[in-house]
Amino acid sequence: MSETIEPLIVVGVDGSAHSKEALRWAVGQARATGSRVHAVMSWQWNTNPFAVGTVEQAELVSAEEGARQRLADTVAEAVGASPGAPVFRRVEQGPPAQVLVEASREAELTVVGTRGYGGIKGSLLGSVSQQVVQYAASTVVVVRDERVPEGS
Repeated sequence: MSETIEPLIVVGVDGSAHSKEALRWAVGQARATGSRVHAVMSWQWNTNPFAVGTVEQAELVSAEEGARQRLADTVAEAVGASPGAPVFRRVEQGPPAQVLVEASREAELTVVGTRGYGGIKGSLLGSVSQQVVQYAASTVVVVRDERVPEGS
């Protein structure tokens, strides 16, 4: 007996209003298509060559755990405890665009917000979103949060 696996929708989440709206859109799409959602958040430690001292293992664990908690909080705030579609939380170490492009290789659809916390005020598309659009292995949907005023 073969087991059927639901199609996968990967959505980039960083806690910003745009990523929350992207997650809401992805969950709605998953409900409509019988898909599952992987909410993906990346984390990195400080790679500043001028930083003082070395990175301890405890700091790395703390950075990853912090990302896990931020992701859990963001998912709960955006779609609640019973979103109506399977939502799995995934935390990966690395640059956000690279992590999402890599995750797109196993997805039918990749969803990102127009920009996240690093977005330049007034820009139409954030650098992570732009890289995902250019390099993703799956179809990409860019979701704009209509509640965020123009130029914000």
